[in-house]
Amino acid sequence: MIAVIAKVPIQTEKKEAALEAVKKLMTNVAKEEGTLHYTLNIDEKNPDTLVFIERYQDMDGLAAHSSTPHFKEFMEKAMTFAAGPPEINVLNEIISI
Repeated sequence: MIAVIAKVPIQTEKKEAALEAVKKLMTNVAKEEGTLHYTLNIDEKNPDTLVFIERYQDMDGLAAHSSTPHFKEFMEKAMTFAAGPPEINVLNEIISI
């Protein structure tokens, strides 16, 4: 199992646009075969950072997600509301309950 934690800093004044783009993305992500879990979170201590917590069956599932047209479209839109580069951590999940 592969887990990903991706943090995307956003411009405060463009938060609503960012959330709309994420909603559209997640509609399509829900249909991906290798994607098991995909959530959007906001840290109360840093409300201008979108935090995605993702789980994939394997690296092929992550690669498939990253190469979809809807993900590429989202990344292009993200350039209009991002306040900096994303921080992406890919993890090998050892134990899950």
